[in-house]
Amino acid sequence: MNLNVCYALLAAALFGASTPVAKLLVGDVPPILLAGLLYLGSGVGLSVARLLRDRRWQPSGLAPAEWPYLLGAMLFGGVLGPVALLYGLLHASAATASLLLNLEAVLTAVLAWVVFKENADRRIVLGMLAIVAGGVLLSSSAGDAGHASWLGPLAISAACLCWAIDNNLTRHVSASDALFIAGSKGLVAGGVNTLLALVLGMTLPEAWTVISAMSLGLFGYGVSLVLFVLALRGLGAARTGAYFSTAPFIGAAVALLLLGESSSPTFWAAAALMGLGVYLHLTEQHGHPHTHHELAHTHRHRHDEHHQHEHQPGWEAKEPHSHAHRHLPMSHSHRHFPDIHHRHEH
Repeated sequence: MNLNVCYALLAAALFGASTPVAKLLVGDVPPILLAGLLYLGSGVGLSVARLLRDRRWQPSGLAPAEWPYLLGAMLFGGVLGPVALLYGLLHASAATASLLLNLEAVLTAVLAWVVFKENADRRIVLGMLAIVAGGVLLSSSAGDAGHASWLGPLAISAACLCWAIDNNLTRHVSASDALFIAGSKGLVAGGVNTLLALVLGMTLPEAWTVISAMSLGLFGYGVSLVLFVLALRGLGAARTGAYFSTAPFIGAAVALLLLGESSSPTFWAAAALMGLGVYLHLTEQHGHPHTHHELAHTHRHRHDEHHQHEHQPGWEAKEPHSHAHRHLPMSHSHRHFPDIHHRHEH
């Protein structure tokens, strides 16, 4: 299996399992404060990991033109999205919320196709339609589980839109250090939401609850985001979102097995539609003759068919390695994803 696909699926597993676990905390901690603690745990843990890896503080490596994308990703994905999700969890079951999170993949793909002009094959479009149908069916049956209000599904859908914007913005900086991107997002987003909660008069819960929330954030949001950024680098936004859409099934399974939540025939019909959509995504293939234009960037790489550049004297020939390099124009044909080297028009 492609390594980038593994990154996306592991990211999905961590995030998917975190949703029903967060449901256990949301009753004890207000949504804004809990969102802040989750992201603070992510930011602190990943920043420490980066310091240990590099043994000192390293510059971000982001170009000036890339900072607006990262700041926008922090706002939508780190500040607004988690608050909307956790508010939605107050008005919906964890299983329903987990399946509704499939809408993130759909919205990510729509933005990638319409706004950022990623390629959209028929198989991917059909898969997205199946996921949308499942989400609509699930939302229309919110009252079946005793949640007559639309506030829960609406808030969770808003969270999905925020994360879809975040995914497409992060795609533009995915060639940079994934630990820096995820860690800085956690520190900024967690700090903003925690400070806002305290200003609004909320108080920190007991120490054990704080530690639990921050630990959940480190793995469910932090490590998951690092893996997601690595997948974005190799797959593009729409396809990474497609693989990541397996997360809700993991979350729903955890909710049903560990939390003892009940399910209805409508729930399983929605799950089947979403499962069909994910299958269509996972089995998609894409290949055709294409031309690479001249490109200069920095990222970790090996000397494959896309990296045939020379090095300065004294290079130790270690791979993979990272440095600024330039790609000369070339034309060829092979199977590929819209990764950082294949963002061409069709």
